[in-house]
Formats: sequence, structure tokens, C-alpha cells
Amino acid sequence: MKTALITGATDGIGRETARQLLALGFRVLAHGRTPEKARHTAEDLAQLHPAGEVAVVYGDLAQMHEVAALAEQVKEQAPMLDVLINNAGVYEHERRLTADGFERTMAVNHFAPFLLTRALLPALKAAPEGRVITVSSIAHENINLHLDDLTFARRYSGYGAYAASKLANILFTRALAKRLADTAVTANCLHPGVIDTKLLRSGFGIGGASVTAGARTSVYLASSDEVRGVSGQYFVDCRVKRPSRVARDDALAEALWRISEELLQPFLPKP
Repeated sequence: MKTALITGATDGIGRETARQLLALGFRVLAHGRTPEKARHTAEDLAQLHPAGEVAVVYGDLAQMHEVAALAEQVKEQAPMLDVLINNAGVYEHERRLTADGFERTMAVNHFAPFLLTRALLPALKAAPEGRVITVSSIAHENINLHLDDLTFARRYSGYGAYAASKLANILFTRALAKRLADTAVTANCLHPGVIDTKLLRSGFGIGGASVTAGARTSVYLASSDEVRGVSGQYFVDCRVKRPSRVARDDALAEALWRISEELLQPFLPKP
């Protein structure tokens, strides 16, 4: 039985992704911001799929020490992790800094996936074919990333921070795939579609397609033999799509990797 960790599994696309993977026979580690939220979700999923196996993990992704603690929970429950789906995301209307000094959108949407993935690489490498899947967005297409102002101190907009974080997801995926080239672990990212979630309604004020449709590409990347060995790609509707020019800038991807490592140094696992 393969094991998949899904961040942000208590609602929306993450919850539906967990449900679909359970139906495919995966063991699911359902992440929630609090133990109560994660437990409630796991109980609901277990009722939908009594034969499935759902475990609870938790942590506030805006707090890097909790992300590090989340990684330890995962490693205890899954020393061999087949799939990591960095699904959780936020859209903040106002600029807020976390206790670690990160802007909250970038903390949850970029720095947390970076730290969690780095911490879980040994477990992913222990699997026959580990897969890292990060949920990005089409919003990345009309934005740049200013590495000297990742807290948006000079200029802030909710959309700008969100779009920049989604661009960072693609750049992270490209840099990670290069580092995993000599391993059996792959790294890909995706745009799930314009999906009717709390984030879409709150951030953009519109509705969208069903969460069933929104989970489709994540589930495809987690389970399909068609993407075996495929790495460093951006997917839309279960197909490879060329991301924006900025998202294909490998020098920018490497610079973002270096800065992310520097800022996260106190929380990264020791060599």
C-alpha cells in the first residue's frame, strides 16, 4: 500500500484529493492546521472509505517550527513516503508577518513546502518511486519575483503576494527536480483549475468548477504510471504545459533556492 501525505487536507481540493487517493487504495496522511481539524477530517474520510487507512498529522504551516515538527510526525508514521502533495495555500488581503518574520502568504505557500519537502526527502528516497507534487496556479503567469523583497515591504497586494508565491512553487519544483535527477524521486507542479474553494471565493470573489475536478491533476500525478520518471514539469488538466517565461528562469530558481535555504537555516534538518 502506497502512502501519501496531503497538506491542507481538511477542506477543498486537499480533502477531495485525500478522498480520491483513498478510493485508489492509498494510505493517506491527512494534514490539518490543528489536531482537532485533522482528526475530524480523518474520521469523515474513514466513514466514506471504511476499508481505507487514514492517519492524522498536524501543524500550522505559517510557523516554521511547526512545519519541522510536522515532518517529524510524518517520518514516524511513514519512514517510507511514496507521495508528498504540497496542497495547502492561503490568500491574504492584508500584509501580515509571521513570528519568524516571513510574509504570511509566502510562509504558507512557499517556505513551508520548501522546508517540509527538504525534511521529508529521506522518506521519499526510501520509496521505490517517490513523488513530490506542489499545487501552483495560473496566477503565476503575470507576476515577477523580487528576491530582495520577499516580505513585500515596498509594495503589497493580496493578489501580488499570492501570484508571487505560486511562481515560487514552479521555480522550487524546477530547482528540486535538478537536485533529484540521480534519484528515483520526481518533482512536478500543477494548476488545479479555477475551483470553487474558500480561497477562490475569499481571494477572488468568484466561484468555479467542482473540487472533484480540482483534485484530478494532483491525483493523476500521484498515481498514474504515465508520469513515471517525469520531473520538473508544470501540469494543467493532466498534461504538461509550458509555464511563464519567468517561471522557466533557472537562474532565478537557483537564487530563490539559495535564499530560501538561508532564511530557513534554523529549521532545516541537520546534515
